[in-house]
Amino acid sequence: QVQLVESGGGLVQAGGSLRLSCAASGRTFSSYNMGWFRQAPGKERDFVAAISSNINIYYANSVKGRFTISRDNAKNTLYLQMNSLKPEDTAVYYCAVVNRWRSQDPRDFGSWGQGTQVTVSS
Repeated sequence: QVQLVESGGGLVQAGGSLRLSCAASGRTFSSYNMGWFRQAPGKERDFVAAISSNINIYYANSVKGRFTISRDNAKNTLYLQMNSLKPEDTAVYYCAVVNRWRSQDPRDFGSWGQGTQVTVSS
């Protein structure tokens, strides 16, 4: 089973940018479809973006055009480039393995990381 560790979160002003990373253990990272979720305090865990092993991608409407998901299989790492950040992007961001492609339901994802906090000030 793959283990995931997120990093790169922090405090940023509205309009700023951050790049999150998700480091994966194991030798089979390249074969996994991967995704990002986020969870704000008191709210449900929401889908952000996903990328397949052969680089098909889909995004939540709320981040389309601002966020970019990518992966570097040589480094066993998943990325989320976040631009034009808004206060409503404030949340803990998680990476996970996609168990059902095209789903945005967190129940269809697994092997969750511990999360990294992103705070966007107005």
